[in-house]
Amino acid sequence: MPVAEKRVRVPHLLEMKAKGEPICMLTAYNYTFTRLIDDLVDIILVGDSLGNVELGYETTLPVTMEDMIHHTRAVSRARRHALLVADMPFLSFQGETAAAVENAGRLLKEGGADAVKLEGGEPVLEAVRRMSKIGIPVMGHLGLTPQSVHKFGGFKVQGRGEEAAVKLKTDALALEEAGAFALVLESIPAELAKEITASLTIPTIGIGAGVHCDGQVLVIYDMLGMFDDYVPKFVKRYGAIGEQIRQAVSAYSSEVRARQFPDDAHSYGASVPAALAKTKPEEVGH
Repeated sequence: MPVAEKRVRVPHLLEMKAKGEPICMLTAYNYTFTRLIDDLVDIILVGDSLGNVELGYETTLPVTMEDMIHHTRAVSRARRHALLVADMPFLSFQGETAAAVENAGRLLKEGGADAVKLEGGEPVLEAVRRMSKIGIPVMGHLGLTPQSVHKFGGFKVQGRGEEAAVKLKTDALALEEAGAFALVLESIPAELAKEITASLTIPTIGIGAGVHCDGQVLVIYDMLGMFDDYVPKFVKRYGAIGEQIRQAVSAYSSEVRARQFPDDAHSYGASVPAALAKTKPEEVGH
């Protein structure tokens, strides 16, 4: 059933946290999937994970601003209800603050996003603060931040150990102070996520961070069961859509090759005019 008909705004998410209402967030990368899920979730994220699942890259690092704007624009054409958040890709916000603000503005102005999401703690605080002050809503992202995959040595759980846990909580509080309206916590121990969530007035959105976050997010293709080659521990599959697609395409191919499709029910019926039936091939065009 649809969650609501009205458009979700940033203040609605803050109200949901205050009331203890879980926030539902999923990724989408195109018009078609957005039409299917828009009224069922609170937030749609156009993640830079599109580099993996749409463009075939091994990491998110090659994703460009042009890629993000292109996909965000497509999603925005179908979105009617959910808050639309767009990821800021690698090197679009880590340099000069002015350039980061300009790139964030492009995702809103050209892409149609309502807000942007960026990864990191202390190094991005100035950019978050500036964006928030001029009216660009910012969602933070801590824990396993995929743009730092080489620094982490792979996709590994973060925040284990006292020093790492303290750093994550400190960064979370700093992002809230800088003006972030929400925070994604990825691949961190559930108890740490619970502690951080309790310490913030802004909502946390977990992915591999336990049930005590204020909301949850997954990559839509993961939760639909589109692929079998790699399934993260934190992903629950709610379907087997990939296999269903393969079965449907296999059936179609078999019927085409056997000349069983199209049958009469899927063809237009009309008798051939007598004059056309008598026309010889060499007379065509004369």
